[in-house]
Amino acid sequence: MAKSVTYFAVPEIPLIAPGDDLAATILAALKAAKYPLQSHDVVVIAQKIVSKSEDRYVRLKDVRPSEKALKFAEQVGKDPRYLEVVLSESEEIVRHRPNIVIAAHRLGYVMANAGIDQSNIEHQDGEERVLLLPRDPDRSARELKVAFDKAFSANIGVIINDSFGRPWRNGVVGVALGVAGLPALLDKIGAPDMFGRPLQITEIAIADEIAAGASLLMGQAAEKLPVVVVRGLKFDEESRPASALVRPRERDMFR
Repeated sequence: MAKSVTYFAVPEIPLIAPGDDLAATILAALKAAKYPLQSHDVVVIAQKIVSKSEDRYVRLKDVRPSEKALKFAEQVGKDPRYLEVVLSESEEIVRHRPNIVIAAHRLGYVMANAGIDQSNIEHQDGEERVLLLPRDPDRSARELKVAFDKAFSANIGVIINDSFGRPWRNGVVGVALGVAGLPALLDKIGAPDMFGRPLQITEIAIADEIAAGASLLMGQAAEKLPVVVVRGLKFDEESRPASALVRPRERDMFR
């Protein structure tokens, strides 16, 4: 990898609506910013605008909570309609307490509320809506990569990122939900350290590290910077999707 890396927040990304061509929107913003992509650039894209373009909205008025969701609502103090959506997107409720739900999403991610969000989304005509994660973030990343590669005749990496909390640590950080064109996880087991000792367990969540850096520019509130270009990284390893970052349940010491 290079000795220096730059992060560039792409300005003037408009609000994204269902059915919008997200790749074309990002390409237009890059052209307006006079910032052409080049091989080995990584485009980090906020999960929220990917989900919006894929119309992953659910109107709460259309949700009929199950008996399970109604009982769950009594325990955690959340809208039972919202909890019904959380349950439908989850394989397991890992932990809960009043106003907190940690769920294992059907894609394997362990996260608050199965990644279902109400912030920074439009609530049309006063109707409450929630936004789900993309159905297949790795596939979404691959499709965006194809468009970027073609537009610039280059080999571009793509990361779809979101914000996660972590066991034992306060606050959220950016993590990778979808990856294409770079190794999401670097396996360094057996590689020598600086004194020649082989590494025993070291794996590097490189896509998460890149995603966290991009989140510094994206922000968490009203910054309106959902796309960041990372330049200066180069990997010799083969591409690996974000699904490689999901720890199997049998190896998860927190569950």
